Amino acid sequence: MKDITFNNNFSSINLNQTYVIQMPSKFTSLEANSFKKLFQHLCQSSFKLKKIILDFAHTTFMDSSGLAGLCQILHLAKNAKLDLTLGAISPQVKIILSLVGLEQIFIDQENIDIINTDYSIQKANIHPAVLSRSKRLLDICGAVVGLAITGVLIVPIALAIKLDNPGSIFFSQIRCGYNGKKFRIWKFRSMVTNAEQLQHQIENKIQGPLFKNDNDPRITRMGRLLRKTSLDEFPQFWNVLKGEMSLVGTRPPTAKEVESYTPEYHQRLNVKPGLTGEWQVNGRSEITDFAEVLRLDLQYQKKWSVLYDLKLILKTIRIIFSKKSGAC
Repeated sequence: MKDITFNNNFSSINLNQTYVIQMPSKFTSLEANSFKKLFQHLCQSSFKLKKIILDFAHTTFMDSSGLAGLCQILHLAKNAKLDLTLGAISPQVKIILSLVGLEQIFIDQENIDIINTDYSIQKANIHPAVLSRSKRLLDICGAVVGLAITGVLIVPIALAIKLDNPGSIFFSQIRCGYNGKKFRIWKFRSMVTNAEQLQHQIENKIQGPLFKNDNDPRITRMGRLLRKTSLDEFPQFWNVLKGEMSLVGTRPPTAKEVESYTPEYHQRLNVKPGLTGEWQVNGRSEITDFAEVLRLDLQYQKKWSVLYDLKLILKTIRIIFSKKSGAC
């Protein structure tokens, strides 16, 4: 048996080709980046390892960056043909894994014991916007109104889309929501039908994993009108009603974007994605650096309250009816 201290946060015991690694009290972007490097070294070491157990008994906080780091570590273990399991998982970590549907991957279902009490949720340090009943009530009311308006407008919009560019009136895509949980988003189609296949031909004018081009030639004539008025977003009220999105939050990234995220980028997934948010009301057309998008998303998380959501909703409505409206 060999006891090794990687650094102040991680220590490990080697038990006959099995490594048991003690995880720190919190697992965020800082710890995830550090642990990924250590784990890569361990996978490439000369030790004849067969199994690695991550002991989360003392971990009381893990955000979306830590969760993303955990998924990256699982990928490294698979490539190295190592058996990776999580042992002695604290209730807080179990709740986080359960909320995003990853408990089946990381937790032995025969021994799972999710403690789903208000006390445990509070201890898990989940962002209050995710748990707020007032925010959820606002979302439901807004979604019902939005879907009612969509029902009135769907026929003329559908006819206009069909006449301008034959094909489906809807566009759907897999996006990532709270803590990276995948869901299918819906929009009125504003691009040509093979837009995704043509994306590699279009210049990306934003620095980072987000794709953005204000003069994208794939956008149809009707599509530009839909985007200018934000009508293309109205089918997403269905996603809001289902609880996959919120009226206000962060921009829902594609699965491809999230795959390229560094752990610190995953902090923007600590809340549900929204129809609108800080980025949308603070000059999204002028923003050309993803770092600024991240700053605005984290600013929203810091400032969040139901009243702040209402303020952003009113500001969004005002922008839609101004000359500065328009989506990317």
